[in-house]
Amino acid sequence: MRHTIAALLLLASTPAFAQDKPLTLHKDEMAADAEKAWAKPPVEEAESVSHGAVTVGAARIAYTATAGTLTIRDNDGKPIASVFYTAYTRDGAAPGSRPVTFFYNGGPGSATIWLHMGSFGPVRVATTSPEAIRPAPYGFGPNPNSLIDKTDLVFIDAIGAGWSRPLGTKTGKDFWGVDSDADAFARAIERYVTRNARWSSPKFLFGESYGTLRSPAVAALLEDRGLSLNGIILLSTIMNYGVRQPGYDANYLGLFPGYAATAWYHNKVANRPASLDDFLKEVRAFAAGPYAAALAKGDTIPAAEKEAVAKQMSAYIGLGTDYILRADLRVELGRFMTELLRDRHLSVGRLDARYTLIPEDLNAADPDDDPASTAITGAYVASFMSYAKGTLGVKTELPYLLSARGEGWNWEWKHRAPDGSGTQLTPNTAVDLAYTMRINPHLKVLFLNGYYDLATPFFSTEFDVAHMGLDPKLRPNVSFRYYESGHMVYLNPDALGVMKRDLDGWYDGVLSGQ
Repeated sequence: MRHTIAALLLLASTPAFAQDKPLTLHKDEMAADAEKAWAKPPVEEAESVSHGAVTVGAARIAYTATAGTLTIRDNDGKPIASVFYTAYTRDGAAPGSRPVTFFYNGGPGSATIWLHMGSFGPVRVATTSPEAIRPAPYGFGPNPNSLIDKTDLVFIDAIGAGWSRPLGTKTGKDFWGVDSDADAFARAIERYVTRNARWSSPKFLFGESYGTLRSPAVAALLEDRGLSLNGIILLSTIMNYGVRQPGYDANYLGLFPGYAATAWYHNKVANRPASLDDFLKEVRAFAAGPYAAALAKGDTIPAAEKEAVAKQMSAYIGLGTDYILRADLRVELGRFMTELLRDRHLSVGRLDARYTLIPEDLNAADPDDDPASTAITGAYVASFMSYAKGTLGVKTELPYLLSARGEGWNWEWKHRAPDGSGTQLTPNTAVDLAYTMRINPHLKVLFLNGYYDLATPFFSTEFDVAHMGLDPKLRPNVSFRYYESGHMVYLNPDALGVMKRDLDGWYDGVLSGQ
């Protein structure tokens, strides 16, 4: 996902809360046979099974938690990686008919600890948004907003992160790229589906951040291999990295409504409208109209027009007209983060602009850190380590890595689109999504967006979707939802509750064929 922290962390030993004692780890016999053939490192698939229950709405739901590894193999059957996952399946339901959703964060190279510990699993770290969480003890326990009532849940770690590792002669660089990463996740999903007899289950993907760039590529691969999805959920979306190339103005346009939402939140908008939604409709119209036209003129823009546009920008995003003119109407993200609340001696967050941080240098042009990340990392990591060891019963001497980024890290950004259009030097997997929706016209896609997310701005997502070239008959398959939160929408407990209700209705609609 979004995190680039590379830390080596060993499991703690304190259970997070009471739950049935986990079963002892056991070896999969077929994997053990393969181990003899391919030897090192060990390839046997291991799992630890435990049981719990959570109340969602009025229902008390018993579930089985399985923390384990999936061995993925190349087309010759040779093991290439061991992928760690945690699955939650509702007890008493026939697996073949029950929906299953595969979750992953992004980075690229991030472990899926953030979605696992914060969003829709049966347990969750308590957050009081938007404040830094106090040191231990942390609030951690049953999640009343879990999706376990609607779907089984499988959280998967990227290779080189969490407890996922390459096998045999493979190394991290064999998986660290747009296409190789997507292939690894597709193989892991296929392996889980096969191992657990879930081919007849309705199947969904849920990606966050870079995970939303991954999902269309994974969906296209799965579709080509005969695994058709029912739905894809994209939280905090960036499918197109091309907008971030120097010399292009699309990124400034995409960020602008997010800047305005941030200024509105921090009371930096004069005559502040009562409704954020209504305010942003007006801002969108300005961004797509006068602002886009002004940027398109580049250095040829008349002085009077530039002055008028700068004044309107100032009214919307809370920065001075002179500052905007000095920036040539193109306000860089880091500059906005430090400039908006400079008079209060604060900078705002990138992942979630509601969060603020006291900068080390009050005159700095760029922020020191991202307060939305530093505010939660300690609570998430400690809670997961305690839970994994004490409740899930994971037994391993491997360190749990928050990110694959470290020595030897070098991500391959080239992407070969599935529609035969060739290799992209900077990936745009919106092409993959359009391709898959044409082949599978029943596929439903839901975009979840935080208004205060400046890392993957909601207006950029709208732009990319509007340029997918979808046939009019397919456009109703795409829907959007918006929340007064940031990149990790679930950090805001109120937004999480609304998002849960939105997802309930969406799953019901998809599964009923609406």
